[in-house]
Amino acid sequence: MPITCTLIPGDGIGPDITDATVSVLEAAGASFDWDRQVAGAAGVRDKGTPMPDETLDSIKRTRLALKGPLETPIGEGYRSVNVALRQTFDLYANVRPARDIVPGGRYEGVDIVLIRENTEDLYAGLEHHIRIGDDPQAAAESIALITRVGSERIMRYAFEYALRHGRKKVTLVHKANILKYSQGLFRSVGQKVSKEYEGKLAFDERIVDAAAMQLVLDPHRFDVIVTTNMFGDILSDLVSGLVGGLGLAPGANIGKDAAIFEAVHGTAPDIAGQGIANPGALILAACLMLDHVGDRFRADRIRRSLEAVIRAGKVLTRDLGGTATTREFADAVIAHIA
Repeated sequence: MPITCTLIPGDGIGPDITDATVSVLEAAGASFDWDRQVAGAAGVRDKGTPMPDETLDSIKRTRLALKGPLETPIGEGYRSVNVALRQTFDLYANVRPARDIVPGGRYEGVDIVLIRENTEDLYAGLEHHIRIGDDPQAAAESIALITRVGSERIMRYAFEYALRHGRKKVTLVHKANILKYSQGLFRSVGQKVSKEYEGKLAFDERIVDAAAMQLVLDPHRFDVIVTTNMFGDILSDLVSGLVGGLGLAPGANIGKDAAIFEAVHGTAPDIAGQGIANPGALILAACLMLDHVGDRFRADRIRRSLEAVIRAGKVLTRDLGGTATTREFADAVIAHIA
């Protein structure tokens, strides 16, 4: 039976890469019943709101979504719909794998999974302006919310993920040397959880600035990284940069009752509608979704096909050094699947 899934093409290049991804899934024999919905700028245009009720109701019903990039205004306008979706459905675990696929890159043999707490920290949205004299916005205050419950569940998710996927080590990244209460709580919970996995997984910890430097100097020392929301947001882009950038960076947002899979790059408005965007990140996100629903066979089949096309170097989009269109790249992956 087809699996019902909410499909949110997104903004900018989103519709192009979404159509390409759907065609690859169909070619691999993955059976989904798509419920197409809108959000972000498309939601504002079509429904008058960046997060329409119809879209939320669809995800509540399907408990599964594949999403293209959504536009977020900078400095003003509506808040990030990506963040709002994670908080609405309590998608507490963000999973960002980074593995080198493009040959000739800066590093070879990089295979890192970054697991980021997805609902707390500075992204909880607890901020306000402070009036001083006649200036109502003289200062601004943002609160980094870290809870014991939130910290424990992301730690446990990271360790269980590592065991389930045959990983060897979990590295806890924090800033407890300066933020002794909030980051200190996150660190102490991680240390406590790690003791339950002694003899099964190696464990170490790094201060975030040192971790960033060590990732650049020698990324091979890292396996699974678990960290807080903002540090995870920053470091996940860093590890993507180690393997060629966001064009091949998928993301999974996992909760108890729902899961949303996405391309983590932006909407690329400068090339929107031109049909030249790289659909690789969303195709790989769809593979994570197939893993999630228990179809590892088709997920691996698509991954192998995409990697074979990239390593062959004949049909590549512009960001990968070629001249192929989005459709041509997808067709090449499909041809390899067949």
